[in-house]
Amino acid sequence: MNLAVERKPLRADAARNVDKIINAARECFREYGPDVPLQTIAATAGVGPATLFRNFSDKEQLVLAALNRQLRLTVDPVIDIALASQDAADGLFRVIDSVMAAASDNANLLGAVAGRRDLLTGITGSLIESVGILLGRGQGQGTLRTDISLTDMVRLLAMLIGVVDTMEPGSDAWRRPAALVEDAIRSERPERSLPPQVPMPGMQFDQQSSCQRGIFR
Repeated sequence: MNLAVERKPLRADAARNVDKIINAARECFREYGPDVPLQTIAATAGVGPATLFRNFSDKEQLVLAALNRQLRLTVDPVIDIALASQDAADGLFRVIDSVMAAASDNANLLGAVAGRRDLLTGITGSLIESVGILLGRGQGQGTLRTDISLTDMVRLLAMLIGVVDTMEPGSDAWRRPAALVEDAIRSERPERSLPPQVPMPGMQFDQQSSCQRGIFR
């Protein structure tokens, strides 16, 4: 059972504490990075460590709860609109954009479960199911390539989320690679320019001098 997702109903005061802890976790991870101590999160939430550990046995469980909260708040409404839309391909790419925006806003939370992607399965099941529905509809409408499978889409989403590791948290640098994925899976390439290129942090260098050092050889 994924305790970050399947929780028993809480008393009103306990529910308020959980909300405060999750909000504090997002704030602390954003400010201090993925290695922030749970004691710091408890202090920021205004609760004692015992209250935090009574609701979340470890950091992974708290991270999953925070990520789950963000998906439910920011991605689920987009999925609902996409599933009701006549243009399935447009709906699919709106969902991908919402996932990427959430991943960018919560980059340090994702960093806290890096290498444990299996932990995310319990909070992304409905997302993957919806992507599969939209993919099938788009293929039926002739707007998405028919040789693309749901497995391909899951891997493409994982690749895109990996882009978050190459950019500043909260950046929209993901828009360009997301547009490249759209170009790759639409049956016809959209008539539009790619979003602007955003340099990777710490990669401000002169290409010519780098070539001379053999980096591009």
